[in-house]
Amino acid sequence: MAKQDTPPRWDRKMQQRLARGEAAALGELYDRFASLVHGLAHRVLGDEQAADRITREVFAHVWQHPDTYDPKQGPLRSCLATLTHRLAVQRLRQTETAALAQGDATETTGTTETTGTTGSTGSLEELERRVRRASVAARADYIVTSMPAPLRAALELAYFQRRDYRQTAADLGVTEAEARRRLRLGLQLLSTAHDTGTPGAPPEYGGAV
Repeated sequence: MAKQDTPPRWDRKMQQRLARGEAAALGELYDRFASLVHGLAHRVLGDEQAADRITREVFAHVWQHPDTYDPKQGPLRSCLATLTHRLAVQRLRQTETAALAQGDATETTGTTETTGTTGSTGSLEELERRVRRASVAARADYIVTSMPAPLRAALELAYFQRRDYRQTAADLGVTEAEARRRLRLGLQLLSTAHDTGTPGAPPEYGGAV
């Protein structure tokens, strides 16, 4: 049986096929990553239809601009996650800002300009907190699903099934020291979900900052 292509080789071949305009390549890309893209978008937006729209936008962008992906900069999975995250956060901020503006327009009736300004400032701060919470949650989801299986299994046992490190070690069939090591590394990776970085692809998505 032929050995499957390693991810870097598959990524390079996929980028080349997309650049040649192979519609079948887009279908393969969608089959492999649509659930990832949709899941991240839904995590940020909390809306099925909005996540559907972002998913379509992401794959349309890749189809129309295949040369924007450089295999030397990281895996295609990370590139798609970065693009999804950016578009979803932009959509969330636009939606929330529009809702805030509409609410402010309603509340200004019978109030002074100073009061309306103070209320808007507080609302804008809350908007940014909501955007950040959604962004961090999406990053955390991506990190967990992308980390090596042994680390992910240890975290799931310890934090979702409430197993201590001794029980985790027994369940995984490893030493207690190894269980602690996996949990420590998993938590270190998960902690990067709070990194905001500078404009560009978040580091945990494999992009440059």
